[in-house]
Amino acid sequence: MGTNASPFYKMTQRAVVERAPLAFFVIGSWLWLFSIHSPVQAAQRPDDHPIPQVAAINQKIWQSWQDHKLTPSAVAKESEWCRRVYLDLIGRIPTIDELKIFEKDRQKDRKLNLVNTLLYNDGYTEEYARNWTTIWTNVLIGRNGGNENRSLTSRQGMQKYLRDSFARNKSYDQMVLELISAEGVNTPGMKNFNGAVNFLANKLTENATLATAQTTEIFLGMQVQCTQCHNHPFNEWKQAKFWEMNAFFRQTVALRRFKRDSRDIQFVELANQDFAGESGQAQEAELYYELRNGLLKVAYPVFVDGTAIGSSGYLRDINRRLELAQLVVSSPYMPQAIANRMWAHFLGYGFTKPVNDMGPHNTASHPELLVYLGQEFRSNSFDLKQLIQWIVLSKPYSLSSQMNRNNFQDDPELGEQPKFSHFYLRQMRAEELYESLLVATRAHKIQRSYQEQEETKNRWLRQFTIAFGTDEGDETTTFNGTIPQALMLFNGDLIERATSADEGGFLNSVATSKLTDAQKIQYLYRAGLARRPSGREIGAANQLLAARLGNTTAALQDVWWAILNSNEFILNH
Repeated sequence: MGTNASPFYKMTQRAVVERAPLAFFVIGSWLWLFSIHSPVQAAQRPDDHPIPQVAAINQKIWQSWQDHKLTPSAVAKESEWCRRVYLDLIGRIPTIDELKIFEKDRQKDRKLNLVNTLLYNDGYTEEYARNWTTIWTNVLIGRNGGNENRSLTSRQGMQKYLRDSFARNKSYDQMVLELISAEGVNTPGMKNFNGAVNFLANKLTENATLATAQTTEIFLGMQVQCTQCHNHPFNEWKQAKFWEMNAFFRQTVALRRFKRDSRDIQFVELANQDFAGESGQAQEAELYYELRNGLLKVAYPVFVDGTAIGSSGYLRDINRRLELAQLVVSSPYMPQAIANRMWAHFLGYGFTKPVNDMGPHNTASHPELLVYLGQEFRSNSFDLKQLIQWIVLSKPYSLSSQMNRNNFQDDPELGEQPKFSHFYLRQMRAEELYESLLVATRAHKIQRSYQEQEETKNRWLRQFTIAFGTDEGDETTTFNGTIPQALMLFNGDLIERATSADEGGFLNSVATSKLTDAQKIQYLYRAGLARRPSGREIGAANQLLAARLGNTTAALQDVWWAILNSNEFILNH
């Protein structure tokens, strides 16, 4: 950039030159993640699990391994599994104390104990609710939805609804019913506030085509958007089906209220009203759509399974959107769609790719298991925590990410359907990285209001998502580093705080402890990576100690910086 380079660029360039080599001490050590190993502690044929749903998952997955002549990877180290569970359930890595508690639990059912602690212990309710609120806010309204002054969506309103729902462990069918049928005001603090309306608040423009597409996509696992103008070339969805589903939303309006002397929106009210139809006759409220040949056809509300609810547009006769919500939750597609989505969250891939496109044209990798999980989920009152428990206690979730010579071909990135014979590496979500760095800085212990915490996080995420180019709904399991990403991690505010040796900070407490230098190095690796350092890493750390001429704190800063900037830290493995 020449002599006119910005101070920020010069600072980041200097940091990369000065400290980047340190990262190789860690980065070099995680290459084992991608190597092929002979199984040492190979996963054996699954024994009967005391939880019948877990036993059924194990048996069906095992049969798939047998059918495809795959040898599953070894079982992951327990500390690695512990780190994985914390990330997936509450959105952060475990603290060193939490890791120690798990390792000291020698009970046979210690994994179940940890899962139940994270799911049901009051001490983790807030973090559980925050994590799943983040995930579902991104699913329902997008990562950036509701951040603009003129947005029809209130992000805070959406988050409040979801946070309350997950904290209470509201049943999934009740949530779906409320999200689809909601009426009221979208902004917290306003009269008639109902945060659930934010799902549809900005999706009713252009004749509610977006509401139609995303409702079926998210809750039924069906992609119908391309049938708006023509029949789907690959599946059974026809143009008529799209507009019959669309007819359910034609009684719904989003009423805007603006701030005084401004075009900024103060709140949006979602309301139902009579639909007169395009012929002006509410008793027979017709909806017209155009065929590709220019002819017009009539559509009335008909669900995807062929259930018709009548043609009247009068609310006194029928509330179309409420009827739709009830049809969705009673449909066999709904529990299968959420089972598929949750499986993808924990295992890296769903039974279909993408997760929101299920059907005969996109055969599931394990169709019997998908149907089974959907049925069991319904039979267990649509309890999301039960579904989570079954998945994270299953054999495929317990496997190492290290491949062996008999399962290296199990690679969905090559276009193959996943067999789940090893754990698929995946990059932390932006929010997971943020929360994990808070753990590293001990900033997660600072007592602030939920709103203050979210505002701070969102400021950081806006920078992060620009640099990383992250999108909601991304199913990728590979990590592609970029220069902006590297510079942000090398020099970001969180990294600076995490590596600070100031009194009261994490590093200061380690440096001034009575541990030996070797124990201090081990402590850092366990805190950041949930493992002990390799011989090579210990040797590199000893060289740093020598180079720092006995300045242990400075050497620890270097090691901790390298750990936090390693790909191993960023990966869920």
